[in-house]
Formats: sequence, C-alpha cells, structure tokens
Amino acid sequence: MTFRRSRGLFLRLIGGVYLIAFVSLAAQITGLAGEHGILPVGEFLARAHDAYGAQAYYAWPTLLWFSPSDACLSLLCWSGAAVSLLLVAGIAPVVSTALLWGLYLSVTIAGQDFLQFQWDALLLETGLLAILYAPVAWRSRLVTDPEPPAIVRWALWGLAFKLTFLSGITKILSGDPTWANWTALTYHYETQPIPTWTSWYMHQLPPSVHFWSAAGMFVIEVAVPWLIFAPPRFARVRLTAAALMISLQLGIGATGNYGFFNLLAIVLYLALLDDGTLERVHLWRRPSPEAGLKTRGHEEPLRSPQAGLTARGHEEPPPSPQAGPKTRGRDGRPQGPTGGAAIWHLLASGAALAIAVLSAMTMFREIDTTWGRPGPLRYTWSGSALGLVSPLDSINGYGLFRVMTTERPEIVIEVSADGTAWKEYEFKWKAGDVRRRPRFVEPHMPRLDWQMWFAALDPRSAQRWLAPLVQRLLEGDEAVTRLLGPSPIAGRVHCARLVYYQYHFTTRQERAVSGAWWKRERAGDLTNVICR
Repeated sequence: MTFRRSRGLFLRLIGGVYLIAFVSLAAQITGLAGEHGILPVGEFLARAHDAYGAQAYYAWPTLLWFSPSDACLSLLCWSGAAVSLLLVAGIAPVVSTALLWGLYLSVTIAGQDFLQFQWDALLLETGLLAILYAPVAWRSRLVTDPEPPAIVRWALWGLAFKLTFLSGITKILSGDPTWANWTALTYHYETQPIPTWTSWYMHQLPPSVHFWSAAGMFVIEVAVPWLIFAPPRFARVRLTAAALMISLQLGIGATGNYGFFNLLAIVLYLALLDDGTLERVHLWRRPSPEAGLKTRGHEEPLRSPQAGLTARGHEEPPPSPQAGPKTRGRDGRPQGPTGGAAIWHLLASGAALAIAVLSAMTMFREIDTTWGRPGPLRYTWSGSALGLVSPLDSINGYGLFRVMTTERPEIVIEVSADGTAWKEYEFKWKAGDVRRRPRFVEPHMPRLDWQMWFAALDPRSAQRWLAPLVQRLLEGDEAVTRLLGPSPIAGRVHCARLVYYQYHFTTRQERAVSGAWWKRERAGDLTNVICR
C-alpha cells in the first residue's frame, strides 16, 4: 500500500486552497487592515511593540514588522497566490509549502479580528503538516516521488480526526439544549452567518427532517472519525469514513457560505485514501505507457505486464530519482530514501511526532474547556508547551457551532446626507434588503460581512472595529467602502447610525404574497447619530 500519488494530490489541492484564500484576501486586506483600513496593522504593531518591546516580535510573528504599508499587505497576498501556483504545479514542494505557511501566518496576524476564524487556524495547521509531508525535490513527479513518512501521514490523519470529532463532541459537552434534543437544525439554516437561497428551502422542511439530520450529523462527527485509525489493510473502511465526512461537508457547503472551510476539510479527508483506493474511485488514473518516455527524448524500456505486479495485484511505481542513488536493493525491493532525502525524512518524522503530541493536548484542552471541568492536563506542563507554540496559530482546537444561535439579530448601517432623511447602506452578502435573494459567495470569504454577524450577537465586544468602520464610511475611504455595496446617497456621507433588527425567514405563504425572503422588525438604535 503506497501513498505517493495520494500525497501528490493532497499537496496540489492544498495549493489550490491557499490560492483561493490569498486571492480572496487580496481584494479585502487594505480595507480591513491597511493604512486607512478599519484596523490598521501598523497601529496594532506599534502598540504591541510599545507594550512588549522585543517580545512582540515573538508574540506576533509577521513579515509586516518590516513595513505595514498597503503595498506590503498586497504584496504578501499576491506572493501567496503566486507560490500557490508553484505548489499546484509541484515545483519545490517543501519550499513552496514553507513559504505559503509563513505568508499566511503573516497576513492572519495582520488581519487581527478579521482573520481569526477556525478555518484560518485550520489552514495554518494543515499547512504546517504539509511542509513535513512534502517530498524533497525541485519538481514533484507524483508517481516517482519517495514514499511519504508514515508518522507525518498519521499526524495528518490525526488532524482530520481532531477537526471532525471535536466538532461533534463539543456540541454534546456544551450543554446546549438545541443540540441535546436534536432540534438545532430547525434554527441553523436561518441563523447561520451568511445563508444562501438553499438555506431558505431547507428551513421550510418538516421538523422531523431536521431532527434526523442532526442525528446523522452526530454519527458522522462523533462515531465515524474513529474509523480513520483502522489498520492500513482496511482501506475500504477509511474510504467509507472519508465518503461520509465528505458528504457532510458537501451538505454544509450547499446550504451556507463558509469560505474555503468545506473545501479544506474535504482535502484533509482525501488524504486518508491510499493510491490504490484513489484509482478505484477514479480520483487518479494510472499513467499510460507513453508516460514512460524520458524528458530527454530516450524511451524507457517497458516492463512486462507481470514484472510490476505486487503480491496484491497492484502495480508498483518505479523508484524515485530523488530518493537517492540506491533506492532498490539486490533483491529488487524498494529501500528507504538516502542522502539528504533520508535526513529530511528523519527530521520531518520527529517534528510530526512532536506536533501530534501537542495536537492531542489541544484536543483534550478543548474538551475540558467546553465541558467546564478541569482535566488532568491542566495540572501538567501542557499549558506551558502549548503557550510556547501559540504565537504560530498552527496547533489548535476546533468546535464549530457548539452552541446554536436561535435568533438572528442584524446590525444595519443607515446613512444620511443631511441628518434627516436616512437610507440603508447595503452590504454585499449579509442579510439586508428583505427582498434580495440570499446568494452563494463561497469559496470567497467576505470577512467584514462575517464579522457583522458576530457583532450583532455581541455588539459591545465588536466596538473596537465597529466604531472605526463608521468613521471610515464618514470619511469616504475607498478601501473600506469597497467592502460594502454601492452608497445609497450621492456624494459624501454626512451622518451615520447603527440600527438593530431581528430577522426571520419568511414562510412559503408569506413569500408567495410578498416575494420577500426575509421579514424583519426594528429592535432599536445601537448608536446615536454620528456626523462628521
């Protein structure tokens, strides 16, 4: 059983996820954290340095310490997009994955509140393991790459387990009544951050469908992940586990906008499959005989049909030219990597083992925190160990929607040219105009729209960026106004205020009459009138 092509597919797909993440962010980063953005990173780093001195460089590791300008922010994003293409092409995979991880860490720190979503943490954690998983080669050849280190592969599988299992067990341990009685999905489609038009239709389904959908979700998130650890010879068991977990992610992505999260999770699950399984499910095709032609124009002799068959009937791929000068012994069996590749194999395995131990600690810590009871790890050295690596944001706990929101408050920005006549300033994606059809935006991640959902749940905690947002709108800063829809008034905005609404999906009958997807009622003013 081999994982060469599985590893090659994983790395190329991770390159694609990085590409989506960087391009999506490039269109927003100056408005979010630029010199005239909502939370300027230059001001943030200056305050951090004043408070912590040289320790700030360790606590917030970012390349923007050199220059927090708009040009550097854009350069980091577009450099990440360019390096992503190199990884997709299989060029210098170790170097490419390391650069991508460092660049994304830099921009997540720069983005502050706007880049603190769980999928940002998941991309960093997956990206760190991808560095160790990548082959030492200037050009990855997929079939001829050396076999990836088993310890790194198991660490990657452990991450897939942690993500899925924690998503389920934290819902149970949180004590949330909607998860306890399996009614959470009767609220989810309406109250999630950025619903889609399919969310409206799912919300109309009978309560019994939502009830049994929640039951199925718990099976997939709590029970199925354990199948990941089935012995390697039980490849079909892992295939079943991957298929079930992927189906859940496809269902989530089909009924809500979660950026690149669902795609990233699916890539993690695909890493569970070995080369033979990828062929059986037609995710990878065996190269044709013409693929044996060497790049220098000399034809490589073809082996007989029987010569390349292993005892189990699978074709054994040719040895890797990067694996060292002695990849096969006198008996014809493959040997391990030699030379520099062997050193990297050893270092990557050691690093992956350390990461796996720390990752297990974050899993138990997340369970203890959600449960609200002190666990044994609280009295060990684990807190200090996790504290040392915490600035890297690359070994994390997860627990999506562990507490279900049952209402949908929304913050609406109203603007005026004279302080008398008020018009609503629409966002591009979040709920606003009740007649506007909820749209798909994934895999793009509209970060301001998402943060407005969190702000509506707890406006006080969001004041540090809500107030600057209003101020930038009054100033007419183009980088910020691009994050929203077109201005509802001609010329500069003179006054603004934040208004609180409660939103609900319409019923089928209500929509048939009004044509509206939402109904809402005003709950009051969140701020006084603010004028420039």
